[in-house]
Amino acid sequence: MEYGLIGEKLGHSFSKEIHERISSYQYEIHEVSKSDFDNFMKKKDFKAINVTIPYKEKVIPYLSYIDDIAEEIGAVNTIVNHNGKLYGYNTDYYGLKSLLEKNNIDLLDKKVLILGTGGTSKTATAVAKKMGAKNIIYASINNEPNAISYEDAVKYHLDTEVIINTTPCGMYPNNDALIMEISNFKKLIAVCDVIYNPLMTSLLQEAKNQGLRYASGLYMLVAQAVYASSIFKNKPVSLELIGKVFDEIYKTKENIILIGMPTSGKTTIGKILANDLNKKFIDIDELIEEEIKMPIKEFLSHQNENEFRDIEERVIEKVSKLQNLVISTGGGVIKRNINIKRLKQNGKVIFIDRDLNLLTPSNDRPLSNNHNDLKKLYEERYPIYLNLADIIIKNNIDLKEVINKIKKEV
Repeated sequence: MEYGLIGEKLGHSFSKEIHERISSYQYEIHEVSKSDFDNFMKKKDFKAINVTIPYKEKVIPYLSYIDDIAEEIGAVNTIVNHNGKLYGYNTDYYGLKSLLEKNNIDLLDKKVLILGTGGTSKTATAVAKKMGAKNIIYASINNEPNAISYEDAVKYHLDTEVIINTTPCGMYPNNDALIMEISNFKKLIAVCDVIYNPLMTSLLQEAKNQGLRYASGLYMLVAQAVYASSIFKNKPVSLELIGKVFDEIYKTKENIILIGMPTSGKTTIGKILANDLNKKFIDIDELIEEEIKMPIKEFLSHQNENEFRDIEERVIEKVSKLQNLVISTGGGVIKRNINIKRLKQNGKVIFIDRDLNLLTPSNDRPLSNNHNDLKKLYEERYPIYLNLADIIIKNNIDLKEVINKIKKEV
């Protein structure tokens, strides 16, 4: 291996696709077991590597040199092999600092609450000090000596201005987990979460809903990789490259979720979009029918709608954790707020808005199989669609024009 990432479990790493967009070198994902770690480090059979959990601290004794920031943090995530001597750096520091700056989150003279006390917490501490934080408080679930509980943070530190989450709470596959309620922090300005999968954690969704500034970890991941690559190749860091690679990676991860009335065109539009954008197409109603092993119409003929919505919710919980999809939802998906909350963790919601007079009743759709029921559903659901959508696209015109409008928005 010339360039790559080492860690114990790397099945969901984005690093290979990020690094190979940054530079022309081949980048390998290399899982190293704890029993093989010592041999790997002594062999030094690499030009340069990144290091992740659980080896960021364990690599330090093998180094001939460690830079000041990495030494202060006590963790190394980038190592370069110079003629058999290993030089260690910490580019997570620059990644987190870049993330905060990109999202205009200023820590100068601010009270900062850091959630977690692990390695990334130490990185956040170094960044907060460098950016001039006035006061830094730590909260942890493990009763660490220098940390308070999350309950005490909410009880005694409601004047917190910036929260930085460095824990894995809310990370895939436990996307729904919320580390703490933040609505009582009346002076809160911004929330930063280093998690990058999902793209929007439950914590960040809460921040967004409260009108706060928020920052998601994917930009940090890309920025630290660009800084690492500059060390690998001994070249200056390009801030423009960080933005370019981030945009490219984000588009390959983000889902496009289509909501709207039955016969509004979601499935037709979704299939074309998926093909054009190189994403996989998923129809929620088709997945439901696979699970219940019968048409939805037949299911609703002998089961009530609430039972159907329970199944729909379970299907959406699974699908929402996937990435790079175009998802066509059933018309009533918006009846449960949890569905849209989950879908928005990895996606952008687009309302396909088709006028009532262009919608068609269908016997295949038991809840809208005549004009009166269709009109009633439309009047009931229309304001909900408008409220939940990130983007609204009219579908009263040529299909090609509709597709082009969506592609410009995403």
